[in-house]
Amino acid sequence: MDIRDLDRRAGAVLGEVVMQVRPEHLWFPTPCPDWTVRGLMRHLVSQNEGLAAAALNGSASVHVWTGGRLGDNPAGAYRRSNVRVADAFADGGALDRLVEVREFGSFPRRIALTFHQLDCVVHAWDLARAIDVPYNPPPDMVDLALTLARRIPDTDANRGTGYAFERSVKVSGTAPDLDQLLGLLGRNPEWVSPLD
Repeated sequence: MDIRDLDRRAGAVLGEVVMQVRPEHLWFPTPCPDWTVRGLMRHLVSQNEGLAAAALNGSASVHVWTGGRLGDNPAGAYRRSNVRVADAFADGGALDRLVEVREFGSFPRRIALTFHQLDCVVHAWDLARAIDVPYNPPPDMVDLALTLARRIPDTDANRGTGYAFERSVKVSGTAPDLDQLLGLLGRNPEWVSPLD
């Protein structure tokens, strides 16, 4: 499996959800307590732009990682940023080169893409749930993301306010893999928008 292909597919699946966001959705709440739909989309664009710049240069400033702009076409901003990620990782044989991923440290580019793929799978669910559209990611994407999520420590020292993930939420061991993934990353799979 080439992680670049899987990541491109995950970005495209997320893009399918992004394309369903309408202007009136932008201020809807999301399962991410600190973000509206607009805030989440800005995060997606920022992360893509930061990862693309870091992949090309070895690192990127915090401003690049957080400075994404949606303009008057959020879906277009996402599409452009997603293409930048794919282009930045298109060079063959360079997946072991180190890339600095924000405050998380330096990783081989293949690991950085694995994290990015996880983000795409989970944030697509966040966005789909917020705007109430169906979301059924391919099992191989969920499987890889779940394998990674199981390796992320779940302690007060690295989860909660100010960290990338909340503490995990208990989910039945017989729940579907996507629900287990969501629970591991601090999301309630049964989250319903307060607007419903």
